Amino acid sequence: MRTVILGVIGSDAHVVGITILERAFEAAGFNVVNLGVQSSQSEFIDAADEHDAEAILVSSLYGHAEQDCQGFQQQINEAGLDVTTYIGGNLAVGQDSFEETRETFKALGFDRVFDSETDPEEAIEALKADLGHRSREEASSEKVQLGS
Repeated sequence: MRTVILGVIGSDAHVVGITILERAFEAAGFNVVNLGVQSSQSEFIDAADEHDAEAILVSSLYGHAEQDCQGFQQQINEAGLDVTTYIGGNLAVGQDSFEETRETFKALGFDRVFDSETDPEEAIEALKADLGHRSREEASSEKVQLGS
């Protein structure tokens, strides 16, 4: 079972979103280590190292994620971790264009960036693809196609 680290970064105390994500990722077969709210960069990194995680999923809804994530990828690299990093939520106060926000967080080193309207299933499928997972449905449909 693949392990993911999930938490809300910085001073953000919004818990509902990560609770939904935790349940969705667990239902999809992931081992989820939920750090909860107001998590520091070092808490994410320490947990990823301790649990041999393959991904770090960062949530932020209070609009200050850019400030909270400055230097995060550098710290991950310095810790010698090979993890996929996702961030999602309401990432910027008064954001005009989510594409601009996405580019900002890609430049900070995140592999994928999601807005607050993203369905958890979209993130799950993206992570499966990024980690080389194939869902049972995909494997079954391939077998049907190969066998016909």
